[in-house]
Parts: sequence; C-alpha cells; structure tokens
Amino acid sequence: MTQTLRTPPLSTNNQTETTSQGRRRNATCGDASGALLSLRGARVLGVNPPVFDFAYFDLWAKPLGLLYLLEALRRNGNDVTLLDCIAEAGEKRRSFGRLVPHRQPLPKPAPYRDIPRTYSHFGLPEERFLERLRSLPEPDVILVTSGMTYWYPGVFWCIERLRHVFPKTPLHLGGIYARLCPDHATRSGADFVQSEPFPISAPFPALDLYENPEYGVALTSFGCPFRCDYCASSRLWPVYRRKSVDEAVAEIAAQLTLPSVRAIAFYDDALLLDKEHFFYPLCEELARRFPRTEEGAPSPVSFHTPNGLHVREIDRTCATMLRRTGFATLRLSLESTDPAILLAGSKKVVPSHYEEALQNLRLAGYDDGALETYLLLGLPGQSRESVEASIRFARGLGARVKLAEFSPIPGTPLFDAACRAVPELATEPLLANNSVYCSFISGTLSPKELQALKDLASGRGERNDEPTHLLSNFY
Repeated sequence: MTQTLRTPPLSTNNQTETTSQGRRRNATCGDASGALLSLRGARVLGVNPPVFDFAYFDLWAKPLGLLYLLEALRRNGNDVTLLDCIAEAGEKRRSFGRLVPHRQPLPKPAPYRDIPRTYSHFGLPEERFLERLRSLPEPDVILVTSGMTYWYPGVFWCIERLRHVFPKTPLHLGGIYARLCPDHATRSGADFVQSEPFPISAPFPALDLYENPEYGVALTSFGCPFRCDYCASSRLWPVYRRKSVDEAVAEIAAQLTLPSVRAIAFYDDALLLDKEHFFYPLCEELARRFPRTEEGAPSPVSFHTPNGLHVREIDRTCATMLRRTGFATLRLSLESTDPAILLAGSKKVVPSHYEEALQNLRLAGYDDGALETYLLLGLPGQSRESVEASIRFARGLGARVKLAEFSPIPGTPLFDAACRAVPELATEPLLANNSVYCSFISGTLSPKELQALKDLASGRGERNDEPTHLLSNFY
C-alpha cells in the first residue's frame, strides 16, 4: 500500500483547484523536505524538464540535486522513477558519453521577439513525452527540478503536461530557478515550490536510474567560501560544507560500479581549497582504487572539472597530482586580467597565478587540448577593451579560451547593478539569458563586437556559440 504525500501546504483543496479561466492557483513556497523525507512506500516520479533556449550543450549536465533526493527516497522504501527529458532525447554522442539532445524550433516568447536567432525546444518532443508519461503507473508525488532561471518556459511546459496526464498527483517544483525566483515559480502550475535549501542525506546520486550512463557526477562540497559579485553559490548554499574524503570516495566509487560509467565530472566550486588536507588525500585514494594499467597509459577512469579550478592552487605538486589521478580535462578560472573585474571575483586569482598554473600543468604532461580557460564577458561596467586584453593575455600564453557570458542572477550584487540598466530584469527571468544578454538585452556589446571577441578567443574566424553555464542543478 502506498503512502500519499501529506504536507500542510497541500492539505487544503484550494491549493490544487483551478480558476474559472482554467489556470491553476499559485503554488505555496517553503520547505517540504521534512514531509518528503518522511515518505514510506510511495511511488515517486522525478522529472528533469526540456530546455527552451537558443543553444544547449551537455557540459556534463545532470540534475544532481534531484538524483540525490531520489536516492534518499528510495532508501526510505519508496519506489522511484526518473524521467530526464534531456538524456532520453539524445541523438548524437560527444566525447565521454555526453549527448546532443533532440532539437526543434519554437516560436520566440515576447522578450526575444526581435532577436535574430532560432529559439528551440531541446529534449523530448511533446508526443514522446506524453507517451512516456502514459506508460508509467500513476505516481503519489511528482518532483520536477529546474535549471537556469531563463529556462522556466520548459519547466512550465513540462508541468502543464504532467498535470494533463496526472491531474490529481501533488507536484513539487525545486531546483535553481525555484530557489532564485520563488515568487515567479509560483505561477508554474506546481502545488509547492521548494524555496529553501534541501538537505542532502543520500551518500550518492541515483545514477543507476539512467540506462547505461557513461559518466557520473560528484560533489565533494556544498556551497563556496568565496562571495563573488556575479555568483549565486552562497545563496543556494548559505553555509559552506565539505564532505569527508571517505564520503567523497564512496560517492565516486558507487557510481563507478555501474559498468557503463568511465568518467566522473566534479561539480565543486572550490575543489582545490585546502588541497593538502582534502584534495590530495582524495586523489591518492582514487589513484589507489582506479590505477593506470601501466606507466604512462591512460587511466581506465577519467575525471573532469567543468566548473573551473582556482588557478592559484595549482602549484607543481597539485599539477602532478591531477595528472597522476587521471583528471583528463581541466577548466581553469582566469576570469579577467582587469583589476576591477578581479575585485568582483573576490580577488581569488591574479594573472601571475594563472601563468604559473599553466606552466605547472604543461610540465606535468598536459597538452593544451586538455586545458580550457574561462574568461568572463558582459559584466556591468566591463568594456570590450577589457575583454580583448584578457583574451590576448591568455592566447599569448598558448591557452584555449572559453568565454563565459554573464547572466544576471537574482540575489547577487551584479544582478542589482544589471537591474538598474534593465529594470525589467526584476520581473522577467528570460532577460537574464546569457546567450543574448550582453549583445541584445543590456547592449553592453553589439552582436558584431561579441562575435569579434569570440573569433579572437577561438583564434579562428568560425562561430563559437556554445554557451557556458557554470551552475549545477539542485532540487
């Protein structure tokens, strides 16, 4: 016998009834973690919605918070199912098992009406999504996660169809968008919006809910000790907390027991912090458990750092440790060479740190193809000349440059600055889309200037439209 979710916000009928216009009443915001974690014997459906955007790439993207929660619920005796609209729509494979999802053009919403780019639905198309839902038994509760704030149209689309198939099932919305824009998220059609941090109790994510996943994801700490003006990490996780080495190793090892998994991506914002007491012991244990077959041969398991490493921590010892452990692709956070921009980034890096890190990594055996450098672009007050100087500095050292276009994130100092220039940002998350913000929304750069900077960064005359999203998904 299943147990139906009962929480105070959902106990009154008016939370789920529809208005005379057929629209659901606004959801309630708060913390339902206690109610969810008390479930026993319930049938739970977790959903990762499609993405509606100008571009989308699988940069080691998994709904990690939702996967932790599903694992915790399963350990409590519940029957859990995952429907990932991105992963289940994969049509092509990239390196390390990353997928290119199905894409179909969409009409542009009003704020994008005059932007001359194609807006698309990335993920399961409607017919396949509905078919998948109808193949499932009726759940007792539905958990929908959310990513970037400006991806909310895909969340609304998903919830509307979930409501059509399962009209009586309580539906909770969590994730980054729900946390950063809770008032806006109450219009999603969900019954409840998880607007507070959700405690992570599971020792590892429920990666086995995917069919033959080729990479796993790991998070050895929650939050970040730095307070950068453009980053929401401290808002999503107000208290920085790090796992023990044993906990981190157990999380990685559990995912690597799946035969198809041969790579692990670290989602940490500060992986190398206090490296002598955490990262080095972690690497030593990983190297012991997953050794190379012979000296100089590639590791049977590869590790990756898509969120960027603090370059000031990469001395000769650290570079050697990264290489010996099997870290195959490294993303380095230079951010800028402009002192004003570095100040916004908590002064955690200076150009000389970056130059030394690059040299140390090359001495450890890394070729430039394995290293990519993040530079910020489009911040309020950041000039084209500032970005160009940073690109020329990194390129002059032989580095591969990846431009991380600024997205104003609610609750950060630079969001307030952006709202002074674009007041509509305060109420319309679509305007924060990093693919078009600096060139079409804020006017910081013209489209022509932006493309010229991308061409300079790539060292070629071809387009480089792949967006860089530096936040992982948390329920």
